[in-house]
Amino acid sequence: MALEYRLIKIFTSEDVRYHHRPAYEAVMDLIRSRRIAARCIVTRGVAGSYENGEVATQKILLLSLNMPVKIEVMLPAGEVEQVLPAIQEMIPDGIVIAEPIHVVSYRTSKRLIPRQLRVQDVMTAAPKTVSPAASVKDVIQLLLSGDFNAVPVVDAGNYPVGIITQGDLMTRADMPVRIGLLDQFGQHRLEAYLDLVSHMPAEQIMTKPVVTVEQDKPLTEAVNLMLKWNLKRLPVVDKAGALVGILARVDIFRAISRETPEWKVFRAQNVTVANMRFVRDIMRRDTHTVAPEAPVEEVIRLIDTDDIQRVAVVDASGRLMGLISDRDLLAAFSDSRESIWHYLTGKRNHATAGQILRKTAAEVMRKDLVTVQEDTTIDEAIRLMTDKGLKRLPVVDAEGRFKGMISRDSLLRTGLAQT
Repeated sequence: MALEYRLIKIFTSEDVRYHHRPAYEAVMDLIRSRRIAARCIVTRGVAGSYENGEVATQKILLLSLNMPVKIEVMLPAGEVEQVLPAIQEMIPDGIVIAEPIHVVSYRTSKRLIPRQLRVQDVMTAAPKTVSPAASVKDVIQLLLSGDFNAVPVVDAGNYPVGIITQGDLMTRADMPVRIGLLDQFGQHRLEAYLDLVSHMPAEQIMTKPVVTVEQDKPLTEAVNLMLKWNLKRLPVVDKAGALVGILARVDIFRAISRETPEWKVFRAQNVTVANMRFVRDIMRRDTHTVAPEAPVEEVIRLIDTDDIQRVAVVDASGRLMGLISDRDLLAAFSDSRESIWHYLTGKRNHATAGQILRKTAAEVMRKDLVTVQEDTTIDEAIRLMTDKGLKRLPVVDAEGRFKGMISRDSLLRTGLAQT
């Protein structure tokens, strides 16, 4: 069955402007921003004439300054009324035509990461840095003051010599909990820990040598580096090797959410989208679960030893009941954080263990869950995680049975196969 589409033709010239930009650029941006099943092409003529008798030709240099331009936009018939008025406003000098066309097939290949995106388009510019001689105390205070959990280490010339991540702090500086929770144990606990690391230099715990990427490289190349070396972020350098930014996985996810079309809309308009990938294609999943009656000590042990950050609580039939994170544990023991601190720092005794063992997984789990199903597309899952600020998403089937937990890393690994 033929699809109902329209073809908008615009006859104008090179010097026509809309808000100080070439009009054809404005039209292309309009079509791209709508994220509809549309294609746009701009062609520049080799010769032409206008209503006022002006002639444009490449044969004479002086007459080749204002060549004719034709813009063609093919789009679903239902979108014309929304798009056409905006196009007319953008063309103060020219002719706009809209006519029906007979489309027998419309196919498109999906790309998770648009080809045109460069690292510099996505990175966080001018990141905070520390010197090799800075104390670990300074590093932690810097991280606590911002919304990031890693910092590049640079020399006097602003060249990266290492990077300090949350993992480095926990394994090499004995930080008992992740940065996001450290200051929730009370100022006296925080100050006591900071005093312990006040004389430890950054270069003693930093990861080196550091993997970097140049700012003008394609974003896909940076993603490949991150996946190859299992990195959550990359320092970005200029041609000379000096630091100009930092690229985190969340930056990539935001770019994907911002730049990729709404493929659901395309499919609703009878557009065949090739290379679709779904959550069910992700083989790397966390499947750690506990029963609702499991003691909290078991949950803490799972979170502490496997670095999974989230534990799913499932009933006897496998249905997802809730999730437990280290933050949920902290909230559950808000009246006895001293016990949790001793437990996490290894100073366990019968009193602290007793307080913890008295609670079960069902008592501390969080029930307001955001989940996806296995037929959710990769980019839909990425958009959901970005909008909600999530690092992991539970996967359930149609009956609500838990199938696993997907992470940013697993989404990126599976999604990159499309690009």
